[in-house]
Amino acid sequence: MRHQQLPASAEVVRRVQETADIFTLQLRLDDPSDPSLLTIQPGQFNMLDVFGVGEVPISFKALTNDHDGTPLLEHTIRAVGRVTRALSALKPGDRIGVRGPFGHGWPLAEAQAKDVCVITGGLGCAPAVSVVEHLFVNRSAFGRIHIIQGVRHSDDLIWRTQYEAWARQPDTEVQLAADSAAPDWPWFSGKVTELITRLSLRPAQTRVYCCGPEPMMRASAEQLIAQGVAEDAIWLSLERNMQCATGHCGHCQFGADFICRDGPVFNYPHIRDRLGLKGV
Repeated sequence: MRHQQLPASAEVVRRVQETADIFTLQLRLDDPSDPSLLTIQPGQFNMLDVFGVGEVPISFKALTNDHDGTPLLEHTIRAVGRVTRALSALKPGDRIGVRGPFGHGWPLAEAQAKDVCVITGGLGCAPAVSVVEHLFVNRSAFGRIHIIQGVRHSDDLIWRTQYEAWARQPDTEVQLAADSAAPDWPWFSGKVTELITRLSLRPAQTRVYCCGPEPMMRASAEQLIAQGVAEDAIWLSLERNMQCATGHCGHCQFGADFICRDGPVFNYPHIRDRLGLKGV
């Protein structure tokens, strides 16, 4: 069996340009019998390697099937650096390396039979979309679903039709917000945190999964606590400069923890006092 630290070869099957600088890659493993990468869970990440350029940590978005039933890994990526720009230049048929999965994902087992509130701010919403996809695939295992997404500008919203489809599902509430909205924006104009007071929550049985900028996540968590949600029912996904994925290089150290090894998903009380601290 392939060691987790050795990249598996994968082919780019499809490439979807979501916005000017955000794209999604569907990857088919050259060896689909390799089970390790297919055990990836919502909230975990893989290291994607552009041969001769370097590798970068990318959150897992979805595990789907090709037309012949072959499993495909989906990763949504923003082109912001050397490696991600190289990833953005890939075409169907090109090959990359994939190693993983790494980190701890969302604690979905303890959320069964509970209501789940997924809150996302900004463009890095793949960790949230992966958990929403899981909730709907396993819909009968969960109670009410609340999906909250905030973007800086309404034009930044990707997967708009996906959010609209989710909103039509039973026992599902979708709220979208834009700090700055175009005239045809049909949802809320303002901060995503302002939407939390509008939610029809049942606090005692709600579990919260949140990702986005740290100030937004902390403000969201505190607002939810004020509304009666237990602080240990809130989980956050953090981002740092992860280079080794095993906690050895030290680039993603966050106090006593390493984001790549001990996260990226953390229970809110565990990191509450470190959020927003300069140099942490």
